[in-house]
Amino acid sequence: MASWFVYVVRCRDGSLYTGISTDVEARVVRHNDGSGARYTRSRRPVRLLYVERKRNRSFALRREADIKSLSRAQKLDLIGGQRA
Repeated sequence: MASWFVYVVRCRDGSLYTGISTDVEARVVRHNDGSGARYTRSRRPVRLLYVERKRNRSFALRREADIKSLSRAQKLDLIGGQRA
């Protein structure tokens, strides 16, 4: 059974994108080559800022939703205060 990860990337425009994957590095490559999420296609390149491991897809999806509901300031605090 594969581990799932929740990740946050910073886009070229400074926005933050949160997603889930079983292979974060490959997913970031896909974001950067334009075959990732529609949101990141016009905001390339993206840079990985934060990763959390979850035991299954369900937990990863719940955590992704939790992170997406945070304010930008709260997200920046979560990822260690790395401000754009």
